Amino acid sequence: MDQSEQSTSPSRRQFLQTGALAAASSFFIVPRHVLGKGFIAPSDKLNIAGVGIAGKGFSDTNNSFNNGANNIVSLCDVDWGREQVQAQFKKHEKATRYKDFRQMLEKEAKNIDAVTVSTADHTHAVVAMAAMQLGKHVYVQKPLTHNIYEARMLTEAARKYKVVTQMGNQGASNPQQEQMVAWFDKGLLGKVHTVHLWTNRPVWPQGIPVPPPAGEVPADLDWDTWLGPAQKVGYTPAYHPFKWRGWWNFGAGALGDIGCHIMDVPFRVLRLGYPTEVEASIGSVFLKDWTPEYIPEGCPPSSHVELKFPATAKNKQDVRMTWSDGGIRPFRPEWLPEGEPMPENGENGMLMIGDKGLLVCGLYGNDPRLYTKSGQKYVGDPKPESVTKLPENGHQILWTEACKAGFNSKEHKALHSSFDFAGPLTESVLMGNLAIRSYTLRTPRANSRSFDYPGRKRLMWDGVNMKVTNFDDANQFVKREYREGWKLV
Repeated sequence: MDQSEQSTSPSRRQFLQTGALAAASSFFIVPRHVLGKGFIAPSDKLNIAGVGIAGKGFSDTNNSFNNGANNIVSLCDVDWGREQVQAQFKKHEKATRYKDFRQMLEKEAKNIDAVTVSTADHTHAVVAMAAMQLGKHVYVQKPLTHNIYEARMLTEAARKYKVVTQMGNQGASNPQQEQMVAWFDKGLLGKVHTVHLWTNRPVWPQGIPVPPPAGEVPADLDWDTWLGPAQKVGYTPAYHPFKWRGWWNFGAGALGDIGCHIMDVPFRVLRLGYPTEVEASIGSVFLKDWTPEYIPEGCPPSSHVELKFPATAKNKQDVRMTWSDGGIRPFRPEWLPEGEPMPENGENGMLMIGDKGLLVCGLYGNDPRLYTKSGQKYVGDPKPESVTKLPENGHQILWTEACKAGFNSKEHKALHSSFDFAGPLTESVLMGNLAIRSYTLRTPRANSRSFDYPGRKRLMWDGVNMKVTNFDDANQFVKREYREGWKLV
């Protein structure tokens, strides 16, 4: 598709409808507006700026560009030495170039309609907030923010500034999620009481000692801007460009990386709200006999978290949700027949257990399967083969089309991960990290080399007020202290 063509995706429900038509008649005619053939007037294109344009940002920027359906007018990345950054500069040669997003927004605001934010977790909030305050629509990679407080602030800001938002958990726009919602709404699962989530992450070094600074900062890297609001530390390739995920100063560990993808399914299907309880345990690393490493600055090599969600109008049953990472997964459930595989061979997945049935799926909500209490696989409507899959860039396309339609438009309301949904989802994901970090808190015992660990308990959570009510020391992890010169207002 060349730059004179527009690729516009309908809503996920429309995909289901067209898919159902296809299954019924063996063929269907795709409307002209879906194919997007024809000239696009310049006024119909969105002017987009990308902040963080390598790694995941490479696809976020280009998927929003959509083969010329929109304009990329400005590109910002702290590290111009990366191959993907140079490739972006070459592809969008007319776009202005910056290392500091603050300078970009100050100088280019009048030329920008929307901003994609694909930086490290710790700068999501400050970039997105600055853009929204200028009235710019934003697409922000998952997890929406680094901590719970930031997620709440962005959710409220999106409404205040009346901008169209989307979090980059692309599985949210997977039409197969609507299939699972439909199965639940038909009562096929009954009352859901247990959900298991798991991942093989981390796939980067984690649970290791804090790396020393490497010394000289690469010439093409603006290290101070990369640090943003985080505590100032020396540059090391052990942090940038990818391994930052394993350090609390910058990342949110395996939960931040995959939690917003996997928890998305039960959160959506069951219409969950804030959890009321959370408890965690973590794996230990032994580099010396009998002495576990104590590395509170880093995410653990593995973790196990349990959250409790109260009953909802749709699911009149409290839900216990477990999360496991580091390659630890739940055992095969009783109602999964022999010969039927666990999702993704056990590497990533979800099990949702009700009093009538079992629902399983993989990452992004892929390959959903439902089994009855008797162990029979459900094959009724909507059938998997009737669901038309979204194109790879569909999640970003739906956002750009909603931006064009405007705040509170039907296109905006049809988005599947606007901040009204993504904010509370992210808060629930990050509750797991709050419990993990609370688990590592320790106090020395008098006249002893041993320690007490007062945070190794079930934490009671007041979601509305963002507060742990039975262990105040855990509340330090609800938000962070920003480095001097940085703020979120």
